[in-house]
Formats: sequence, structure tokens, C-alpha cells
Amino acid sequence: MAGNRIVCEKNNVDYITVRKAMSQGARTKEEMKETAGVCLECDSCKSELDQILSSVCGCKNVSLEAVINAVKLGAATVDEVGQATGAGIDCGRCKILVENIIEIGR
Repeated sequence: MAGNRIVCEKNNVDYITVRKAMSQGARTKEEMKETAGVCLECDSCKSELDQILSSVCGCKNVSLEAVINAVKLGAATVDEVGQATGAGIDCGRCKILVENIIEIGR
């Protein structure tokens, strides 16, 4: 599980803020800049944002691509995505993000 840490040193934006923005639908760097307030210019943004945006579940190391594929293959609930990918079955903090991905996939 990823702990809370600063992701954008310039604007002092932390990991939890970035994940909350993802839960609200931010999926690109530009959307993250607008929603979470990251700068996209500091070294920490450059080194961390791509990895965070491509991940859904830090506990089980489940990628956004894996969750999207599970939804495309018919997983229609958080539990079904969890069964297919492992996302959301440990600490549960990613469940709201999984719900958002399911909703967008409909």
C-alpha cells in the first residue's frame, strides 16, 4: 500500500489528493493539473505521475489497464473487478476509483 507522500513538490500536492482526483475522473496529466493542482514541471511530478495514473490498487499492484479490461470483459461491480484483478480486496481504499472506472465503462 502506498503511503501519503508529496507528489508535486512545487505546489505541495500529496498522493491522497492525486488519488482523490482520480476517483473524480481525472485520468490524464492535464486533468490532474486542473483537478489536483499538480504543476507537471517539478522533478517529483515528472518521476511519479505516470506511475500513479497507470495504477489503481497499490496494495495488489493492479494497473488501470487491468481494471479497464476486467470491466470490458463483463465485471460490473467492485467485487467482480476484485475477483478478476485483486483490486479493492485488501485495504479497500481504491474501491471508489474502481467504482468510477466501472461507471465510465458503462
